Amino acid sequence: MISSASGQQRAEVAITVDDLPVHGDLPSNTTRAEIAKKMIEAFKAKGVPGVYGFVNAKNIGGDQEKADVLATWANSGLPLGNHTYSHIDLNTSTVQAFEDEIAMNEAPLRVYMGARDWHWFRYPFLHEGDTLEKRHAVRKYLADHGYKIAQVTLDFGDYAWNNPYARCVAKQDTQAIEWLKSSYLNTAKEDIALDRKLSAMLFGRDIKYVLLLHIGALDSIMLPDLLDLFNKQGFDFVTLEEAQKDPAYQTDPDAALLHGGTFLEQLTEAKHLKYPPHADRPMDKLDAICK
Repeated sequence: MISSASGQQRAEVAITVDDLPVHGDLPSNTTRAEIAKKMIEAFKAKGVPGVYGFVNAKNIGGDQEKADVLATWANSGLPLGNHTYSHIDLNTSTVQAFEDEIAMNEAPLRVYMGARDWHWFRYPFLHEGDTLEKRHAVRKYLADHGYKIAQVTLDFGDYAWNNPYARCVAKQDTQAIEWLKSSYLNTAKEDIALDRKLSAMLFGRDIKYVLLLHIGALDSIMLPDLLDLFNKQGFDFVTLEEAQKDPAYQTDPDAALLHGGTFLEQLTEAKHLKYPPHADRPMDKLDAICK
């Protein structure tokens, strides 16, 4: 932990992005390639290192533009990791089907990453198994095949803003779009505070965090402001590898959880602890807006 000039302790966070090359509905005024380029440019401009993009290769679907998203990401110097072939849910699949999906996703990772390490794995939906048998079996498979689990310790549900944004663009509802932008940042700020409280409750300190984002249209627009928010909240940016050197990540919640959740949420559930008071995300309004 590095102290700032003001004497305050600064925290550290790694940024990761899920669902490459496609996440969410596509507004009429943009392309998948533009979304990827905007995000990459923001990461470089704000000095965010080594942002892993987690891939679902099925979504390439023979589309050259979608394939180019992965090429653009890797060619920019950012790494790619495994998110299963089709974003399969471990809770509703067999262990064998899940493991097959991990293996099916490896061919494009080899193509785009070459000699660089792509052996980081992110569970779709953050579901690590609704039974201990599933959880243990998949963890053994990952370890046996040289994978490290890319945990999540900061998450504000950013995915939930992308489809509403596409709807509001289609309706040219500028007032609704402004609300989406402000609520996106407000919710991020609320959830940063909550996750830091969970970290203090569980570990007595700020751990090195890992943020989950998605490669969505509104995400790409809001990313510069979001990264500025993290800086103002006292965060420095590190790589995923550096963040997960924190000894906190050696802890295993070892719980069968139907709703999965972040690493901190899993530990809170497994220990039967109460969540600190916090504001709810505006999911109902997001679902209803611009319909």
